[in-house]
Amino acid sequence: MTVEQELEQVIRSAIPLSDAMQFSIDKLGLDEIQVSAPLEPNVNIHGTGFAGSIYAVAVLSGWALCRHIMEALEMDGDLVVAKAEITYRVPVTSALECSCRVATEAREDFVKGFTQLGKGKLVLEVEVGDRPQAILRATYIALSPKASA
Repeated sequence: MTVEQELEQVIRSAIPLSDAMQFSIDKLGLDEIQVSAPLEPNVNIHGTGFAGSIYAVAVLSGWALCRHIMEALEMDGDLVVAKAEITYRVPVTSALECSCRVATEAREDFVKGFTQLGKGKLVLEVEVGDRPQAILRATYIALSPKASA
């Protein structure tokens, strides 16, 4: 099983909605992620992407990238979404495809905050579609169990 498949399986079992949405991790690295979900289970009454599904897939994209960074760098802790805001630009008329990249410096600051302070913060921008049709800006917080002790 690939790293992408393992993380996807964790997300699908922990968050049943992601399974119903058919959330899939297509590409995963320390600096980027690409995910997708077919339009059919995520459609609204107009035949375009349901705003809630678009938001959920985008938030999960950033969460999955952060979780992957944490696992790869052995950062044992909890990961939460502290804030997220999406801007819908045009209707999504095909599969929900999200992509996100993180700069090396931002990733290093995330890890440094976690290891030194017990709290790492990473702000990510997730693009939906190739235009992009929507853009999510989200803040993810990683908390070390040592921080609360």
